[in-house]
Amino acid sequence: MAQLDPKNINKIVLAYSGGLDTSIIAKWLQETYDAEVITFTADIGQGEEVEPARAKAKAMGIKHIHIEDLREEFARDYVFPMFRANAIYEGEYLLGTSIARPLIAKRLVEIAKEHNADAISHGATGKGNDQVRFELGAVALSPDVVTIAPWREWDLSSRESLMEYAKEHDIAIDYAGNKKKSPYSMDANLLHISYEGGVLEDPYAEAEDDMWRWSVSPEEAPDEAQYLELEYEKGDIVAIDGETLKPYEIMIKLNEIGGKHGIGRLDIVENRYVGMKSRGCYETPAGNIMLKAHRGIESLTLDREAAHLKDELMPRYAKIIYNGYWFSPERMMLQALIDKSQEYVNGTVRVKLYKGAVSVVGRKSNDSLFDEKIATFEDDAGAYDQKDAEGFIRLNGLRLAIEASRGRDLSK
Repeated sequence: MAQLDPKNINKIVLAYSGGLDTSIIAKWLQETYDAEVITFTADIGQGEEVEPARAKAKAMGIKHIHIEDLREEFARDYVFPMFRANAIYEGEYLLGTSIARPLIAKRLVEIAKEHNADAISHGATGKGNDQVRFELGAVALSPDVVTIAPWREWDLSSRESLMEYAKEHDIAIDYAGNKKKSPYSMDANLLHISYEGGVLEDPYAEAEDDMWRWSVSPEEAPDEAQYLELEYEKGDIVAIDGETLKPYEIMIKLNEIGGKHGIGRLDIVENRYVGMKSRGCYETPAGNIMLKAHRGIESLTLDREAAHLKDELMPRYAKIIYNGYWFSPERMMLQALIDKSQEYVNGTVRVKLYKGAVSVVGRKSNDSLFDEKIATFEDDAGAYDQKDAEGFIRLNGLRLAIEASRGRDLSK
């Protein structure tokens, strides 16, 4: 990774949301480095208009403004491959923030090359995981990249100091005087919306009901269940109730339907890569439906040992993504194995959505490994000889019998 020399910084590409932090960062970069700032704003399905960022950037004298709709690429090339692995971090987190950072880092590097820029910059703090994800992603794609992380350099250490800086430099912040502004630090994309800070900094305090943006509470969800049929091809959903959709359209629809039924809320304390524990709340309606349904179709089509191997490797795969190593040889190796396993993961899963719960209630596939003639409790016409089980048990119990015959007590 290249070392920072302020004298050699003439152009900087900034990951820019148009919010308070990155607006201040844009001005701070201009003043601190006397450099041209180029902004990049990504639409990855955060549910808010990204075009207002253009006007804010122009107001600060920024000439090169990149605003891009990356929803399809994000869903197709990042979220869907991850869900083929059934990835969950620490047993609960569906990696909504983690999986978005590699794509943003990739475009930051590409735009920097287009403009022959000297550095990239982001608004992640020095306490969080995102700084790691952005910068590991960037250096994996461009080893000589220079990254400027203002939160690790400046002395603006509080929300009040940021607001004062904005006032002094005539930076327009729409919600600066809005007392109804959310007290939470939030991040949203097609996969999830996250909440940190505010009352959530006390891990014993329950999240406020009006915090949640995408979902109703399970108590307020409809009293009638809704059923969906999800069609799979090679481990990816390709249609909902017979309607063929693009990956990002599938996620939009499942978020809407899942949120209506109170699905996808999560409150956890997680272990950050930088070493601290952090309490966060997440809404992931589409992700919860996708995970449950994918495991449902795999249960029918995937060989036992292949499925168990995937489950053994999944925590490692999830940790790789959480820690920022999407662009790494180990993730690529695991992805190749995972994608190979999905060759016959085809068919239809029927799910039931009701009061915050997702249940698989049916599954069918032309590639099914379920053999009714063998599995039946009725007459199987000789398809399975139950007497074979006696020798199977005897051989598998042999080592245990030898232990016991030597006087070893295995009950302790």
